[in-house]
Amino acid sequence: VTVNKQAVSLPYKKFGLSIYESGINRVVEIPELKINVTYNGLSFSIRMPYSQFANNTQGQCGTCNNNTADDCMLPNGNIAENCETMADHWQVVDPSKPQCSSGLIPTKTPSTTPKQPCKESSICKLLLGSVFEPCHGFVRPEKYYAACVFDSCALPNLDLECSSLQIYAATCADQSVCIDWRSHTNGVCSYKCPSNKEYRACGPIKEITCKSSQQNETSTKQVEGCFCPNGTMLYDSGVDVCVKTCGCVGVDKIPREFGEKFTVDCQDCICLEGENGIVCGPHECPKQNKMSCDGEGFYEVNEVNSEDPCCPIVTCKCNTSLCTAKARKCTLGFEVHSYIPSGQCCPVYECVPKRVCVHENAEFLPNSSVFVDKCQNCFCTNEVNVSTQLNIISCEHIPCNTYCEPGYERQPVKGECCGRCVQTKCVIHTASNSDLILAPGEFKNDPHDNCTIYSCVNIHNQLISSTSEITCPAFNEESCKPGTITFLPNGCCKTCAPLDSSTPCSVRQRKDFIVYKGCRSEDRVVMTECEGTCGTFSLYSAEANSMEHSCSCCRESRTTVRHVELKCPTGHSLLHKYVYVESCSCQDTECSISQSGESKSREEKDKAHILNRIKRAISLTSK
Repeated sequence: VTVNKQAVSLPYKKFGLSIYESGINRVVEIPELKINVTYNGLSFSIRMPYSQFANNTQGQCGTCNNNTADDCMLPNGNIAENCETMADHWQVVDPSKPQCSSGLIPTKTPSTTPKQPCKESSICKLLLGSVFEPCHGFVRPEKYYAACVFDSCALPNLDLECSSLQIYAATCADQSVCIDWRSHTNGVCSYKCPSNKEYRACGPIKEITCKSSQQNETSTKQVEGCFCPNGTMLYDSGVDVCVKTCGCVGVDKIPREFGEKFTVDCQDCICLEGENGIVCGPHECPKQNKMSCDGEGFYEVNEVNSEDPCCPIVTCKCNTSLCTAKARKCTLGFEVHSYIPSGQCCPVYECVPKRVCVHENAEFLPNSSVFVDKCQNCFCTNEVNVSTQLNIISCEHIPCNTYCEPGYERQPVKGECCGRCVQTKCVIHTASNSDLILAPGEFKNDPHDNCTIYSCVNIHNQLISSTSEITCPAFNEESCKPGTITFLPNGCCKTCAPLDSSTPCSVRQRKDFIVYKGCRSEDRVVMTECEGTCGTFSLYSAEANSMEHSCSCCRESRTTVRHVELKCPTGHSLLHKYVYVESCSCQDTECSISQSGESKSREEKDKAHILNRIKRAISLTSK
């Protein structure tokens, strides 16, 4: 409720007005004019005495002359066909309510009945039924029923039907007929009261209070509203508190009995019988011991005393934001642990091990795998290194197969764990299905055939094996004396071994292929060579007091040059010259080299001779 736009509390009396609550109504009375304006939340009703307002009213309520025929009068004095049309002509221009347009005259007179048949609301039927029957003899319900039906059809689902029933019940109450109708609407038109009040359909217009006199209220009219429960009464019209006994009610709205002491708003009060009612004085607090908050992070604070909220307790509180010590940064594998010692506020920080393994700036939980390198299987153990306080990483080398095929050796390879089998020797498969293992530069005869020679060479880090066969010169066993057939030093070719006498120096023939610059003769060519023994001696000379030597060798004495045609791999032919020995003889030669030197030179020459023979055989085979 506002008066001149200022909120006021009820009841309110000023400016010749009296404003109060009456049940569910808010009532404005002008006692001098005997006017009563009531608002019930849905509608207004205005009551005026005929003695003062006869023929002296205009507007939506019509003319006060106890004649309803001219109640739809327009401002110009004409009578409208219906009051709905008349209503638009009496609108008051109010700038604070722009939603209310004034002076709107509909082009077509609206009908009080809907255009299409409408199913009337069951709520409206109550007006014509037994619930309101006690009032039918005082106030006819037909107009209220028509308004109820119109509201339910024109604006359905808004429960506006309740307004027609409420106004009809209020009109009946003016005639001292009380109707308890809300309980018959199945909750549609229910009215909810505050928890300390209860709803009554028929209550006094002005409720009895501790401050009012019961003898002054003689009216038999009743209104619906929220009233104090039976056994209690309203303390005062301006204090909405129900009390069992009329004592005191202060600002806390709590009923007090006379003589009751209590504390409110930190004042000690007492409820006294009389005009003043509640008398209060300052609340006294007991003395407290002085608190000292000297430790870092502590500060004084006033806490509410649960036993006496008006007397706060001074205590020391801890605020860690006041602490100067900051959390430490810990290295990998450690975490910050803080604890507050007993009796202190600020935490103490320390780095404690996380019980993990650390490798290359990463943490690993126990029993998890750790990648150190691809050649090791590593995992984090639960064992702790005493010095570092970190868990120990245990590693095992990946198992390797150390076996290599013959001729291969396992050598380390960058980026690989177990190395690699690398060929270091030639593996030669012989005709007898056996394998020979030869190192580079090594030659070896076939175990079952001295005429076959196997060799291994390393060319640009590539091992190349070759097989060569020795071609023996023509040999006629019949030319040998019985028992003198033997093998040459190569172990392959046969020859006649000398008996007691030396073989004279003579020409010896043999057949062999001639190879020159990769080209070879198509057939074996007859070639000759000198072979035999010449007179050679070494004896002591007493006169010279030294050894005297006489040396001669079997060598060519006459030769001729012959020609042979060689075939080349490219397909062309090559005419090649070679030396053919016609005759041999013993020829003197110097032998001044010492015996040991001669022996060594002879061995080297024999080796060179055999090596040349092998190389020639290898060359022939490869071609």
